[in-house]
Amino acid sequence: MTTTGSPFSAQPYQGIATFGRRPQTRELSGVDVAILGVPYDSSTSYRSGARFGPRAIREQSLLLWGYNNAQQVAPFEVLNVVDYGDVDVVPVDITATHRAIEQTAATILQAGTRLITLGGDHSISLPLLRAHHERHGPLAVVHFDAHPDTWDEEYPSFKYSHGTPFRRAIEEQLIDTQAYLQIGIRGPTGGPQDYADARQLGARMMTFDEVTDLGLPAVLTEVRQRVGGRPLYVTLDIDAVDPAFAPGTGTPEVGGFTSHQMLRLLRGLSGLNLVGADLVEVAPPYDPQQITAILAANLVFELLSMMATK
Repeated sequence: MTTTGSPFSAQPYQGIATFGRRPQTRELSGVDVAILGVPYDSSTSYRSGARFGPRAIREQSLLLWGYNNAQQVAPFEVLNVVDYGDVDVVPVDITATHRAIEQTAATILQAGTRLITLGGDHSISLPLLRAHHERHGPLAVVHFDAHPDTWDEEYPSFKYSHGTPFRRAIEEQLIDTQAYLQIGIRGPTGGPQDYADARQLGARMMTFDEVTDLGLPAVLTEVRQRVGGRPLYVTLDIDAVDPAFAPGTGTPEVGGFTSHQMLRLLRGLSGLNLVGADLVEVAPPYDPQQITAILAANLVFELLSMMATK
């Protein structure tokens, strides 16, 4: 049960589904964190449906109640959080969509408000990194994913898709490659060069096999050493989680993190200088039980809790 006056005093089946029952507003005066939706999935290479991710995550966020026992903080009490609504995307034009994402994110960041974004496919990370770089300079990036997303092209002569954002971000010098970690990479690829290319670009790739061999504490120790006090951006593709725990995604890969492992990894970043984050690739049409969106809402809650403890 919740305490009197809590935003979660209503039952989870009641009310309008903003994230965490936060007010839906674009007034940013005094706002610490804004939740932004990007319902765009037109650059996916397999199953579409992530355009419905922001809505589904918001719906399942009504179940959070408000107090994070693991991090010992009530983020909605510590932080003034609002739901900023969605970016006006253009499904047939990735360039126009990226421009709209960058402009919207820049408006939020220029107000001194931190930003957590709900995707949408992983292409949206590129304009978000541009906006964060404009405010903070080169970013440390912790990137949870089954795929490196550092391909040059997924389709001949098309440089932008959900498989290319981090190559473009490195080329644009948005990322401090001394503090860029890819965690959970696994599954078949087109050839050995896919992983080699990511490493050559400067990524510290931790395959899922390496993560399990090292153990989560050792992984987190290395992450913290590499990130240090740099401004940190976390990008979390839900397919980092095994499809047994998160089936609602466009490019599922077997053999990934459990829900608990993913929660522990985020909690292990607490205390770092988290300036922004996104959670992407939740595709509700492939998960009628909504367990993917439930997990995603809880992962966003962990990110908010990290900001609150910092």
